[in-house]
This record gives sequence, structure tokens and C-alpha cells, in this order.
Amino acid sequence: MAAHVMAHADRLADKIALQVVGDKPETFTYGQLQSAIRGTATGLLEQGLSPGDRLLMQLGNTPEFPITYLGAITAGIIPVPVSVQLTKPELRKISETIKPAMTIIAKTGLNLRQLWTLPSADYVMGDPNRPAYMVFTSGTSGQPRAVIHAHRAVWARQMMWDGWYGISQADRLMHAGAFNWTYTLGTGLMDPWSVGATALIPADGTPAEALAHLLAEKDVTIFAAAPGVYRRLLRSTFCPLPALRHGLSAGEKLATALADAWIQKTGTRIHEAFGMSECSTFISGSPTNAAPPGSAGYAQLGRKVAMIGPNGPVSLGEPGTIAIHRSDPGLMLGYHNAPTETAARFQGDWFQTGDIGIMAANGAITYAGRADDMMNAGGYRVSPVEVEDALTAHPLISEAAACAVQICADTALIAAFYVPSDVIDEGELRDFVSARLAAYKCPRLYIAKDALPRGANNKLLRRVLRQEWETAHGQT
Repeated sequence: MAAHVMAHADRLADKIALQVVGDKPETFTYGQLQSAIRGTATGLLEQGLSPGDRLLMQLGNTPEFPITYLGAITAGIIPVPVSVQLTKPELRKISETIKPAMTIIAKTGLNLRQLWTLPSADYVMGDPNRPAYMVFTSGTSGQPRAVIHAHRAVWARQMMWDGWYGISQADRLMHAGAFNWTYTLGTGLMDPWSVGATALIPADGTPAEALAHLLAEKDVTIFAAAPGVYRRLLRSTFCPLPALRHGLSAGEKLATALADAWIQKTGTRIHEAFGMSECSTFISGSPTNAAPPGSAGYAQLGRKVAMIGPNGPVSLGEPGTIAIHRSDPGLMLGYHNAPTETAARFQGDWFQTGDIGIMAANGAITYAGRADDMMNAGGYRVSPVEVEDALTAHPLISEAAACAVQICADTALIAAFYVPSDVIDEGELRDFVSARLAAYKCPRLYIAKDALPRGANNKLLRRVLRQEWETAHGQT
């Protein structure tokens, strides 16, 4: 995997591979980056680690994170990155689960930069199906699970280059996320490096409002971020972005109103992708095959995707669980020490994501939400995403979530939770939503919030809203 990511390093040794932009700028050429990665591999081996060992990484938003990550993979060591927000008890629990040979914590222990100047280790090559790295996902249960990925996962990322990014060696891709977020690591760093492009990351602490200036100043051609960053950017002062070709979005559903506002402000589109920790992104729109309005896009070329029902793939136009074929090289090897949970995600040859989608006759897939987030109204199944799109179309609503709340033992209603920028008359809001949704889809409850709960990966936690409301109203 590491050799694949650095395949252009010798040929492009003097080209800028990474720029940290903002108040604490840093620049790495491809030659410097490869030397740091392979020197880190040497340093980790000198610390007594061996190929196949697990390295638990709790590193901050700095270049040390991706360099240590790829340095470990270079040496055949399995990196396991975790959030810096984890408490000591949480970190201890993870450590007990994966039993790492070594743990590196930000600002303690090894001086990682000293490893960058060590002699370069050789890339440890081998079976592409062997474990390369592990990431933790909360899944739908809220319980962290370690997902094991093989070296072959990097091959699957090539399907995103045309199927989502439209990236080439000439591009300058800026990702707004932190170094230590897996979305940034893949889309913002490893993929640009794999094609010989330049990756740009804002320095730690850079506010979203400053990004528009950086996009213009650094001639960024592709911008990647989560929807929340686009939302904050649109509220900031904008300057012309003549170099920008398009934006990329992942991590949560991109509201239609937000995507439209970005086009109006910049003249460029945002291409959205759907994926998960177990398989990264595999459904998307792209510059050459834009997603139809309201849809998540198409299965990327080379992917085999289906909507699955109780008896296998459903007909076109029918809702089903989004599934990807077990032959996909980006699909996980499994959950660590959890064969039963791993097997439960498969139905025959299909890995089931737990998300509901509808595939149209032209292959476009519409995302309808998590299977356990789907709502029932008068016998109809209602997608929370559809309701949320109607809510966020309101000019005074920046974020919204819809879920079914239990008001008594046998009755549930659709509730709308929203973050307003100003006071909204509830009657006016009801009229606004009812003009966009069938009556059975319209929320019966409207609750204004200062913020919506989100997980470590920024995904909306509808179940938390549901639980909080039901607890507050005695429905526990």
C-alpha cells in the first residue's frame, strides 16, 4: 500500500507533495515525504516492532500523523489510528481489544520528526490480502468496532479517481479536515499522492471562515470537505476562485439546498460520495458523470452494487439495503475478533451496509438513510433524508434532523429538529415544509436546537435526538 501511494516519488522528487497552509506553513516535496516515511519505518523497526505488529496511534492534526501511518505500513506494521479526543479509559479499552505492540500518543514518547532523517527502510511487499491497517467505527450500535483492511484496499481507491474526484497529476487538492481524520487521510492525502498531485491541508486551528482566502491564494483546483464546512464557508466573505474546478463532499448527506447555494456562490458543483469505514466510498457523482438532483450518484466504474431485500436484490425503483459485492478490493477483511458480527453483514455474496437506497433505471442511487433511522407514518416508510432536505431548503435553517419519536406505547410521530439562524414562526415553517412534502411525510413536531449531536466522524446521530426527546417526555 505505501509503495503504491509513493509510486511517483522518485520521478517527482522535487515537486511539492504536501503544503500545510495557514499560520504555520510547511512544505514537503515528494522526495522529502518519501524519505520521512521510509525513515519512520526504520525508526519503528529499531524500536523493536516487527511486521504484523499493531501500532496504536493517537496523534494530533500535524504531518506526523500521515507520515507515521505510512511509515508503519512501509515496514509491514499495522497502524491503528484513533481520535485524540478519546479519554484514557476509552484508549485503555481499545488497547485491551487490539493488544498493540506499541502505542504512540501525541506530544509524548517518541520524537517522530527525528525518525524522518534515518536511513530509508525498504517497502515490505507481500500478499495484498494481508492486513494493512485497522480503523474504528461506531456503527449503528454506538459500540466501537475495529475494522481490518487489507493492502489491496488501495487498489479500490483508484476507482474514485475518475468515479468521484476527476483528479490528475496537475491538480492541487485541498482538504479542509484534520490530518488525523480518515476522510482526510484517503481523499486529501493518499489519493493525490498516488496520482502525483499536490495535497494542501489547513494548519491546525485554521477557522472555516479563512478557507475561502486560502482556496484563492493557493490556486486550489479541487476542494474536499464535509457539508458542515461548506455551510460555514457560504456564510463567510468570498473572493473569486478562478482555479477551482469543483468540490467534493462525504461524511454525511449533502443537503440539496446547500449544494445549490454553493453553485450560485462559486459557479462550481460539489460532487458527493457515499461510503463507510468498512468499504470507503463506492457511490458518487463526478465531473464527467454528475449525480442527478436528489441522488447520491452512481456505483463507481468497477464496483458491483445492489439494493438488497429479504430475498436478494430488489427490482429497480424499489427500496433495499445498499450492498456491495464481497469481491470488491476495498471491502474490509472483517471486524477484529468478531467473526459472528462479520458474517452477519453478509447475505450470500453481498455485504450489507445497513443503509437504505433506491436504484433508478439509469443506475442512479438515491440514499434514504440508515435502515434503523427509517420512519413509519400511517403505514408508509419515510426517509429522514427526504424530510431533512425539505427543512434545510428554508433560508433560516442551517441543519436539520428528522426521526420518529414515541409519544405513547403504540404511537410514534415524525419530529423535526432544526438549527435556525433566527426565530422562525412554526406555522410558517409547517406551510413551507408541507409545500415540499406529501402530508404523511410532514413532521408533526418541530423542535429548534442550538446544535445537533454528531459522532466522532461528524455523522448525524438521530438516535440521540430520539432518545433525548423520549427521555424528556417520559417515554423511556
